[in-house]
Amino acid sequence: MSYLGDLLSRYAQHDPRVVIGAQVGEDAAVIDFGDRYLVAKTDPITFATDQIGWYAVQVNANDLATTGATPRWLLVALLLPEGRTTEQLIERIFQQIHEACHELGIALVGGHTEVTYDLARPIVVGQLLGEVDKGKLVTTSGARVGDDIILAKGIAIEGTSIIARERAQDLRQRSYSEEWIARAQEYLYQPGISVLREAQLATAMVPVHAMHDPTEGGLASGLHELAFAARVGIFVDRDQIPVLAECAELCALYGLDPLGVIASGALILAVAPQDSPRLLEAYRQAGIPAAVIGRIMPAEDGIKMRTREGVSDLPRFDQDEITRLF
Repeated sequence: MSYLGDLLSRYAQHDPRVVIGAQVGEDAAVIDFGDRYLVAKTDPITFATDQIGWYAVQVNANDLATTGATPRWLLVALLLPEGRTTEQLIERIFQQIHEACHELGIALVGGHTEVTYDLARPIVVGQLLGEVDKGKLVTTSGARVGDDIILAKGIAIEGTSIIARERAQDLRQRSYSEEWIARAQEYLYQPGISVLREAQLATAMVPVHAMHDPTEGGLASGLHELAFAARVGIFVDRDQIPVLAECAELCALYGLDPLGVIASGALILAVAPQDSPRLLEAYRQAGIPAAVIGRIMPAEDGIKMRTREGVSDLPRFDQDEITRLF
């Protein structure tokens, strides 16, 4: 993470209209457009092959949602494997993109498509633009010492769906039922990898100091990124982190740590302790699971996690746990 930060500090271009530029931990760039901010994000989908177009829209929209912005305009770069690309494959990916855009109110406005040499599977790279009123911008760096850390929905939603979809045949051979496999695969939709609803509800209910959606490297990496961006420490309680049932079982089966499994669908929020009960109640009434999992601490306290064995450093996952299966 520090190496990436050094690269960005040396090579990222600066402009007086850039409010938030390229920096570790922030989910999107923010540019001053006069009466409002333009928010921009790009993110690829490299793990999944099934529903890859759907993923591409959702994960980019999530990063805009964490800034308080409304996603508006999408561009897509679609790279397809030579010798294995059919019109049906292209049609299916574009249909997935269309359906996700329609659901979230996003317009597909351009991009690039090509068949590329030496690819093993399709890759979709989304570039999403949105907008937010200047007084409603939320940043990852806004977390304050003393804030509660709230996790909405639980972990690891995206990772569970990917594993169940990519390893379905293996699960059948291990005697998992079709009903169980389908339920894990449907994590993509229920509880869903979008956090747009959760972010919008939070900003409507309480002053949110910071939001961040954990993706590659799981919840643990998301917490490290938030701490780095805000220059703070973090203390989390492992027993308070909601690990969804199918996620826990798949991670145990394949020897993965759920804290390091790609976690799109969860939302990390930093809010003042006096505001936590109101937000948790709003989530409860909306049928959204949420829990206080820790607190923002001074930077000198480090990034710690309490388990039943004691307090230790929160683990880091420089490579997502799910990559061990591919």
